[in-house]
Parts: sequence; structure tokens; C-alpha cells
Amino acid sequence: MLLAGFGVLSLVHRDAWDVAENFLEWLHISPDGHYAQVFLNLADQVTDRKVWAVAIGALAYSSLRFAEAYGLWGERPWAEWLALVSGAIYLPFEIFELARKPDLVRLAILVINLAVVLYMAFLRVQARERTNVAATAADSAD
Repeated sequence: MLLAGFGVLSLVHRDAWDVAENFLEWLHISPDGHYAQVFLNLADQVTDRKVWAVAIGALAYSSLRFAEAYGLWGERPWAEWLALVSGAIYLPFEIFELARKPDLVRLAILVINLAVVLYMAFLRVQARERTNVAATAADSAD
């Protein structure tokens, strides 16, 4: 995502139409096709302000993911919560996509994400139980 953000940022002060047209040419796609025209029309609406907004969004998203990775590496509880919530956010969209057009790839994505979310929930429940046991033991010692 960080690389995509830098790639989008390279469009600042450039004619997005020309970039899109060159991209279509590089892919050997005729600019006369319907989807090519839709793509070119979208490129025509690109402004420097929109480019900066997308680049900043990509930077924020990748920073969040880097922080999450750092926290998970260090086994931080906040990172486990972040992974649980950020994974769970995608579940409704994945279920909708699977219902709309069922295939093995969509099913695999849903199953993997669900497994990650359930594992993070399991870790949080386990941590809470350890905390409760430690608190009970401390109370008993008093």
C-alpha cells in the first residue's frame, strides 16, 4: 500500500489522462473500448488535491498496518485488538462478495480472514482469563 501511495503521488502535476492512456497502451488495450473509456473519464477527473488525498490515505493505512505488525511481533494486547477489529471489518464485505458471486477464491479469503479473527479473539479471551486468575490469586494471598 505504501508503494501504491508513492505511485499515486507520482501523478502530482502530471496529466492523468496521458498517464492513463499510456497505461492502456502498455497493456495493449484499445482506448475505444467501453471500460477503457470509463477508465480514461475517471483519469480526466483526477486533480492534484485528489492525488494528495489518496496518497495520504495510503500512508495512513500502511502506517496503521506497520504499527499493527510491530505490536503483534511484540505480543502487545492493543495490537491483538487492532488485528481483531481490522480483520472483522472486512467480514461483511467478504460475505457479501461470496453471496454475490460464489467461487473458491472468495471462500478461501473469507475462511482465512475468519480464522485470523477467531484466533485473535481466542488470544484476547485467553489473556483475560490469565488476568482474572492472577487477580484471584493476588486476592487470595492477601
